[in-house]
Amino acid sequence: MKPSRFLHLVAHRGNAGEFPRNTLPAVQSALDLGARFVAVDVQASANGVPMVIRDHDLSRGAGVAGAVGQLTAAELAQIDVSEPDRFGERFRGTCIPRLVDVLSLVTQRRETTLFAYIGRASLARLGQEQMVSQIAEALRPFRSRCIVVSTDLTVVYRARQSAGLQIGWQLLTHDTHTRLKYEALQPDFLLTDRALLAPKGALWRGPWRWVVHDVATIEDALALAARGTDFVATENVRALSEAMRSHAATIAETRRHDDTMATTIKGL
Repeated sequence: MKPSRFLHLVAHRGNAGEFPRNTLPAVQSALDLGARFVAVDVQASANGVPMVIRDHDLSRGAGVAGAVGQLTAAELAQIDVSEPDRFGERFRGTCIPRLVDVLSLVTQRRETTLFAYIGRASLARLGQEQMVSQIAEALRPFRSRCIVVSTDLTVVYRARQSAGLQIGWQLLTHDTHTRLKYEALQPDFLLTDRALLAPKGALWRGPWRWVVHDVATIEDALALAARGTDFVATENVRALSEAMRSHAATIAETRRHDDTMATTIKGL
């Protein structure tokens, strides 16, 4: 199946299939594999520093008691998130990074863009205004290469209006009411889980670009591209990126062959 548009891969939580999620080694591996788009989850520490971790509850993300918002950034930076249930002792000592540390890593590569997903628990604790302010400050030196993402419509609107950031609204439903909202907002990106999409049919078109999560295979990626997806987000970075490059090479070779045949026939 040939995609209807050029398809980009987003390394969701870095190369999370081979490294602990949302960590510097995972991000570095994704970059080494050629990923030009990286997505991470962001929660705020007790002193308001944006930290890269998915769950506010540390018992889920790190296997220790407490919550991200109860500890300072310095304390969180000492917490091991090496996922021993998946990797044993291999990554022992890998700790929670700050958002600025991830940004410093990502922006060393030209044309690399970061999606920063704002955690709902931090929004509830700090409030929309303060959370957007903290995120905007961290992103400020790199803001042309960053997209703020949230399920909260007011948050992404505020990120655009007050900080001039690119925004992505993460959809939890796909009903007509939701469509009216994002047609009014016109975000830069619309993001959703593959499981939430209807099984077939074109995605709603507009000035936004679609990012679909939880895509593991080239077959699924190409099917989504044919429906209007621009980006596929995956934790299976190595396998999917290799499959996408192979597919692109095959398409290019087919086009060269067709051009050669057309030239030959024209010359007869």
